[in-house]
Amino acid sequence: MSQATPDRRMAELSAYRERQVELVSQHGRRSARGNWHAHARIGIMGGTFDPIHNGHLVAASEVAWVYDLDEVIFVPTGRPVFKLDKRVTNEEDRYLMTVIATASNPKFTVSRVDIDRPGVTYTIDTLRDIRAQYPEAELFFITGADAVAEIMKWKDANSMFDIAHFVAVTRPGYSSKVPLPEGKVDMLEIPALAISSTDVRERARNGEPVWYLVPDGVVQYIGKHGIYDEQ
Repeated sequence: MSQATPDRRMAELSAYRERQVELVSQHGRRSARGNWHAHARIGIMGGTFDPIHNGHLVAASEVAWVYDLDEVIFVPTGRPVFKLDKRVTNEEDRYLMTVIATASNPKFTVSRVDIDRPGVTYTIDTLRDIRAQYPEAELFFITGADAVAEIMKWKDANSMFDIAHFVAVTRPGYSSKVPLPEGKVDMLEIPALAISSTDVRERARNGEPVWYLVPDGVVQYIGKHGIYDEQ
């Protein structure tokens, strides 16, 4: 009997995860922490991920624990609206690095909804697409505190809060000077967020080591493809 190819195994695993979430959405279940939830609880972590680093992964893991999530979906942006005037690495490279970085965690998956959607990426479109896939689930959008400070400037900002609860992850000691909608956004301090994608890109350009700042597979991908060499 021939063994399944890696692509087929990944497709089967993805289908299994979606089915499990669907079953939870329909019937509810007791979580790994011993809590009963009537619906699946899904985190959505959007970002440029240029590149994805260990701070992103720790943040997603912490939010998944604190909010008792069944799954965290990483969504690399296609054309980030706030970076239209900046150089951004090819979306397929960013997507593949995200897949590599999240592959070992059974709660993490990666979605192409923003990459495959034409035009500029808006968070409201991300949320509507994920909501369409999981109509009964409770959604938690995970973002950085720096980004959430601009939240009221985002397209259809008020509608976003009707779709998902927002969790703004931040470095210890950060204080937002922008008033946030009461009951709609939580602030969660995570020490590992001292890592930044900007610093990783700069180090890679200068030939400095990025080991332990990003997952091992991503370090190797950056080195093999030289995606930051000419930036």
